[in-house]
Amino acid sequence: MKHTLQLRQSQQLMLTPQLQQAIKLLQLSTLEVNQETARLLDENPFLEREDDTTNQTYSGNSSSDTPTPSSSSSSETSKNEPESRNSDNDWQEPSFSSSSSSSPDDEDDGYAEVAADKPSMREHLLWQLNMSLMDSRDKKIIALLIDALDDNGYLSQPLEEIAELLPPELDITLDDLETALVQLQYLDEPGIGARNLSECLALQLRAVPEDVPGRDLALQLVSQHLDLLAARDFNKLKKTLHCDDDALRCAQDLIVHLQPKPGTAFEHRAADYVVPDVLVERLNGTWRARLNPEAMPRLRINQVYANILQRRGETSQQEMAGQLQEARWFIKNLQQRFETILRVSQAIVERQRQFFEHGDIAMRPLVLREIAEQLELHESTISRVTTQKFMLTPRGIYEFKYFFGSGLATEAGGACSSTAIRALIKQLVSEEDAQRPLTDSRMSEILAQQGILVARRTVAKYREGMNILPVNLRKSL
Repeated sequence: MKHTLQLRQSQQLMLTPQLQQAIKLLQLSTLEVNQETARLLDENPFLEREDDTTNQTYSGNSSSDTPTPSSSSSSETSKNEPESRNSDNDWQEPSFSSSSSSSPDDEDDGYAEVAADKPSMREHLLWQLNMSLMDSRDKKIIALLIDALDDNGYLSQPLEEIAELLPPELDITLDDLETALVQLQYLDEPGIGARNLSECLALQLRAVPEDVPGRDLALQLVSQHLDLLAARDFNKLKKTLHCDDDALRCAQDLIVHLQPKPGTAFEHRAADYVVPDVLVERLNGTWRARLNPEAMPRLRINQVYANILQRRGETSQQEMAGQLQEARWFIKNLQQRFETILRVSQAIVERQRQFFEHGDIAMRPLVLREIAEQLELHESTISRVTTQKFMLTPRGIYEFKYFFGSGLATEAGGACSSTAIRALIKQLVSEEDAQRPLTDSRMSEILAQQGILVARRTVAKYREGMNILPVNLRKSL
């Protein structure tokens, strides 16, 4: 085989660093954008917030590379600031600031309230155990069982298995574990230490005073007929327990107020906060979108360092010039990001005007391609804009993607949004007779009477997506 050299020309698309940064910023959430902004503010001396005046108290000196205090610094800064704003950033909204406006002399500063840490389930149970009058050996065995509880407060591991895993020198028998489990179950948290749902509910009912109406029947239900109760087979339950509707309804009401997962009361759940990117308001009868100023960091070029760069030698000038260019790119791409978000959000608001007027039931079908064609943008750009971006409306906070959905045909030849169909199904379920709930087939027929052609299996899929129980589990006495 003979080896030869050939020259061939070809074209390929190369993404510049500036374009890569623009794409990255577009798909980031508001929180991630603020984190990226904070990182660059720490790393790049040419970048600063517009409300930051700490770096504007010095002016350059032609005889020295080091900035020195000058009495004319304020006037020089005021001249340089408009130039920087016009060339690199032209924000019209108020700035986002994390600093407090309170006075530094406020005696309460530095003494912010700190919420007390809520004890975990294990810590709470061990505290109760230490406060009890049991002997030390019993406490150690109970503490061993506490460590074996799962997050819901159940002892899912069999006692026989726990006994086999213990070292023989501890001399802990199965009877010791069973006794310790009973002592654990009768601490101040009824239901914890149960081995199954039936035992968990029974432990909680035994803690209820005996004179509470329906207690004994409820205890019999959870101990022996929990499967029939879950299946809502009320006729068979009344026949088996020899009770009437009122007695069974009273016992059922007592059971539904129990805690099937008592360990979840000790969960530490941090609150999730969403900063909306866009605010939607009605002005003069028209729905308009505007950017949320609290989600927009206002940045500018630090003119002091820019002046220093002009007097630097060529050795260090190249590196600093790269940082200056990076700062300019970031400001420009950040501004372009918010402009694109505003354009897309306004297009969504115009298409879904009926939603803002009447709610979910008036949502129209919408796909990404429609917005892309209207704004002359690529569909992937619309996808990036609508991911992890939120809109604050008079009806609540919604992710941009919420306003997109497929459509189903109607008898009139149009289309109805899947979101609107879900809202109709939810409305039908909320208004149904609890003793005779609507089946999926019946809801499909009702929707057909309204001109919306939806198959039974489609109704079932939407119902399950909204976590609505099937008809047999929605039935009540």
